[in-house]
Amino acid sequence: MSRFSFTIAATDGKARTGQIDTPRGEIRTPAFMPVGTAATVKAMLPENVRATGADILLGNTYHLMLRPGAERVANLGGLHKFMNWDRPILTDSGGFQVMSLADLRKMSEEGVRFKSHIDGSEHFLSPERSMEIQKLLGSDIVMCFDECPALPADRPAIEKSMELSMRWALRSREAFGDRPGHALFGIQQGGLEQDLRARSAKALTAIGFDGYAVGGLAVGEGQDAMFGCLDYAPDQLPADKPRYLMGVGKPDDIVGAVQRGIDMFDCVLPSRSGRTGQAQTRFGQVNIRNARHADDPRPLDPECTCPACSNYSRAYLHHVNKAQEIIASMLLTWHNLHYYQELMQGLRDAISAGNLDDFVAAFHARRADGDMERL
Repeated sequence: MSRFSFTIAATDGKARTGQIDTPRGEIRTPAFMPVGTAATVKAMLPENVRATGADILLGNTYHLMLRPGAERVANLGGLHKFMNWDRPILTDSGGFQVMSLADLRKMSEEGVRFKSHIDGSEHFLSPERSMEIQKLLGSDIVMCFDECPALPADRPAIEKSMELSMRWALRSREAFGDRPGHALFGIQQGGLEQDLRARSAKALTAIGFDGYAVGGLAVGEGQDAMFGCLDYAPDQLPADKPRYLMGVGKPDDIVGAVQRGIDMFDCVLPSRSGRTGQAQTRFGQVNIRNARHADDPRPLDPECTCPACSNYSRAYLHHVNKAQEIIASMLLTWHNLHYYQELMQGLRDAISAGNLDDFVAAFHARRADGDMERL
């Protein structure tokens, strides 16, 4: 079995483009990973997700352990077979969801005891159990178990949380063991404190991981603060390993993070906004629910080749969204995922050609112009 590897093909400033190789296929970087929370990207068939250009999906440990259960998925042949996706899958550790969703959680050095947000049943998640669940799921890229404190938080709380996450990172590494063809990523924490981020990166590097995530951002701190952190955080991590910014984000967040050296992203935004009538386009976000679209025969984006733009008018998309027809979620989610993957391809091409600054300037200028004039 081939092993996990990462190759950088070209750089432009801090931005990098390259490829992650896994036994289940290659991942072109910078990469955007659609989120398949409960073993599905909502409103999409797996083959349609692949058609948008996605090389890898993300699955959620917390949701899958609660329903249908990791042991059940394993007995049914693993997550890839279960959800009919034969390419790479990254699973998060469950830590973030425990902190944000679970009821009556009690944290200790050992792990977190919590009650399910679905049925109130009691569960325990630790670094060891998280590694076990992710192994049962069969994911290709496994995230170590960490605690993600919500920002803003005071420095002592952030420091204490970061140190706990580093102890959990070591336990995750030991519990993961040697699994050829599978990768384990460490997660840098430290809030917006540069010295705490540096300590976290040093601890993770000493443990040794196949990739490194910048965690604890996109949790309410705002884009300026996030970019301020990304001005130094990726540089603190090993340059020869993939760098993953968890839970990001909006198109302009991604562009700015790529400029600062990030290789991998995931976010529910394209699928979630597709279900609420929001389309991400090259001229910014379009709300298809607005009355201005009701009689508009034009496509959502004349330059887009997705099925929503190729085959349907704004008027139709407006109608099916207002009527709450399922096809509205399907078409707008497909469009949004297509847009994101087209953006990633544009970034990869620009880095390869050495003209990323021009690409970014054109990206911002196009969005600043706004939507097409109404008819």
